[in-house]
Amino acid sequence: MRKDLELRYNLKTDKKTSKRMSKVKLKRGPLENTLAQKLWYQGIRYRRNYKNLPGLPDIAITKYKIAVFIDGEFWNGFNWEQRKQRLKRNREYWINKIETNMKRDKHKDDELRKIGWISLHFWGNTVKNNVDYCIELIHFYIKYNNDL
Repeated sequence: MRKDLELRYNLKTDKKTSKRMSKVKLKRGPLENTLAQKLWYQGIRYRRNYKNLPGLPDIAITKYKIAVFIDGEFWNGFNWEQRKQRLKRNREYWINKIETNMKRDKHKDDELRKIGWISLHFWGNTVKNNVDYCIELIHFYIKYNNDL
């Protein structure tokens, strides 16, 4: 078996970890809901998990060609160089997994840029602790797109 397949499929996890990981949802989480609701109340219309774009943005503001992604700190590599040093369990697997996620994010951003979209990424903690900052940044890019 190839080493990368071994890493992918031969994980040894305890039941507690397995149960916790099974609860991770891909879409319409509380942070996404918070940001989407604020945008809606401000009159900014959007699509959720828009399948017509590369990377399936959490929020796509189609009128202004803005794709918004809310990235989990663990899954998308926040403070990655320091964090990866602290990985203990299944270290090789997680390093490969997260670095692959980071490359995928860059690739989908490049694809969006090629078709004229702006890609905005917010860390989950930023949305949680400072959603108004996220809204301000989105407004900035809406104005930027209007000025083009």
